[in-house]
Amino acid sequence: MVQTRTNPAFSLQLSPMRIPEAVPLADLSLASQENIEIAGANLLLHPGEPSEMIVQVKNLAQRTLRLNLRVEGDFPAQWCQIGTEGSELLPGAQMDAVLYFQVPATYFEDQEALIPETKEQLVLNFRSRIVVYTDQDTEREQIQEADFNLYIRPWSAYMEFLPVLYREVDFIGRFMKIFEQAYQPVIDNFAVMWANLDPLTAPRALLPFLAHWVAWPVDSVWNLTQQRRLIKRAVELYRWRGTRKGLRLYLHLYTGLPLDDNLPDEADKHISITEPFGQGFVLGNAEIGEAVLGGGQAYHFVVRLRAETANSINEQLVRRIIEQEKPAFCTYELFIE
Repeated sequence: MVQTRTNPAFSLQLSPMRIPEAVPLADLSLASQENIEIAGANLLLHPGEPSEMIVQVKNLAQRTLRLNLRVEGDFPAQWCQIGTEGSELLPGAQMDAVLYFQVPATYFEDQEALIPETKEQLVLNFRSRIVVYTDQDTEREQIQEADFNLYIRPWSAYMEFLPVLYREVDFIGRFMKIFEQAYQPVIDNFAVMWANLDPLTAPRALLPFLAHWVAWPVDSVWNLTQQRRLIKRAVELYRWRGTRKGLRLYLHLYTGLPLDDNLPDEADKHISITEPFGQGFVLGNAEIGEAVLGGGQAYHFVVRLRAETANSINEQLVRRIIEQEKPAFCTYELFIE
């Protein structure tokens, strides 16, 4: 048995969490108090984004009520879920229930929206009603209900650029969404163009193009991270080619070993490049121009790499780097510790 009471035992208030700026004019054609109250209970739904309607219930009776909520409307039932804090409401107490709405993200891409030959039109406005029951021992009593509207609209950032007067027209919001979908992808790509031109963040397909800009050969022996770092600092490697700084930088980009610029002693660095040069053979204080008798091998240097883990450095690749960066007349020795 279902009964409707004219004097409700509790108060019912709806609070939408997302209110539309504009509603169809047909809903507000009559400037009556009833229409104004209905317009204040509008809930805006964006496809793919959750939205909520808060239902505040306060018990005005002198007895404990056991409440049940039900949502009715011309929208699919799977769009709405009800969340409550319980079913029993003490005298004078207040309870908040939440109506969770979720519209499919592909709502505007459904067949009835894309095929013009279909007879069914895509519905954007729905009417809904929340009905509250209280269960007694032998009967089920309906004590109050409230109506509200659901408006499904695409979200458009372009509405922020229009005066408030135009935001109050529902058609303009949907009309602006057409231009946003047409132009916004181009604007978004232009805003992140810097990321496509930076080797550290560019898509992998663009790396050969960026490498061609700086005349850097793309070799399969380098992994993706190494290729990005080498292309990024290719011009700097060209500038310091043939010097100790350039060779250390190249080895640092490949091995990942620290540069240790804060260490004054060259022998203590993870990438050590030294020249074995001593005092040599001196006859008293005699000097022959700028020449020194003895003192080690001329144009010769020693490279020592101190890796953190064993077998983490490809010796053949390191020698290839040294041969590429050193002056042609120089000789070297390589030690990997």
